[in-house]
Amino acid sequence: MEINEIVSLVLGKIVVGEAHKFDKIDRVFASDLMSDVLTVINDKSLMLITGLANLQTIRTCEMSDIKVILFARGKVASEEMLELAKENDMVLIESKYSMYRISGILYQAGLQPVY
Repeated sequence: MEINEIVSLVLGKIVVGEAHKFDKIDRVFASDLMSDVLTVINDKSLMLITGLANLQTIRTCEMSDIKVILFARGKVASEEMLELAKENDMVLIESKYSMYRISGILYQAGLQPVY
């Protein structure tokens, strides 16, 4: 599924990485525990859904080679987060929906979980 389709489904907005809106995502992982994110094996088409909006989230995804992060629960990325995401060519999406709702919507739309 293309990133722009995901954004539309969750009534979100891309705050960094608009140029990648046609990139494909096949798998989704939802977590607020960055230690769990580090255990995920990435196949380059993975997106993280999280409510943890801080620099550690960006750094963890950088180490895990996750290029798309969807912030749930109305979380907003700080200027520092936006800059770090730009430096790492990431896509940051913000949505007011809960992680549970986002996960359900995307699962129903055909995106597969990691586990």
